[in-house]
Amino acid sequence: MTAPLPGYSLIVFDWDGTLMDSTPTIIAAIQSACRDLGLPVPPDEAAAWVIGLSLQDALMAAVPTLAQDQVQAFVARYRFHYLTRDPQLRLFAGAEQMLARLAECGARLAVATGKSRVGLERALDATGIRRYFDSTRCADETFSKPNPAMLFEIMRELGADPASAVMVGDTSHDLQMARNAGIHGVGVTYGAHAVDELAGCAPQTLAGSIAELGDWLHGRIAARAA
Repeated sequence: MTAPLPGYSLIVFDWDGTLMDSTPTIIAAIQSACRDLGLPVPPDEAAAWVIGLSLQDALMAAVPTLAQDQVQAFVARYRFHYLTRDPQLRLFAGAEQMLARLAECGARLAVATGKSRVGLERALDATGIRRYFDSTRCADETFSKPNPAMLFEIMRELGADPASAVMVGDTSHDLQMARNAGIHGVGVTYGAHAVDELAGCAPQTLAGSIAELGDWLHGRIAARAA
């Protein structure tokens, strides 16, 4: 007998590389800040690996030679380069339509991101999709991924059962956070981390596009409603 499909009532999304097409911008900002300060420039893969972590954790991983007295200057240069490109950032095509469809089916939606609160608020305002989310958590408000604190806080706020929650993200940090919280994880392969790294975190599925992700999630909400 085939096991029933899981039914999700809470879907938590990562932001950068999952809903927002920002991975190349983040990589370029990290590399440009390194050049500004005369530091070794990490290759694209190394810069992409830290996406999703808190800024402090990301700096330590991507720029291990960064001295403590250089951190403030590096952050300033990183933000300069990121904000220079920020007005050109867009959601992945179909992302808003996917969120609307899921919300219409009764799912509660949330964001758990390595962005700062200021950064997420700016992004929510710029994209106009704030209305779809019942809760949001940022890395400067709690512990960084893959610590599960963000997910625990969201579930507690919304009264969600871990068995009915799923975390969606483009990095192993997202999927490991889901595992640490005891909830399902879904990976997307169009963001920062390679397919093999995502697969190593045992996600429920790997989606190659927003359309594929939306259909998979919608089917799991529909299974619950049925």
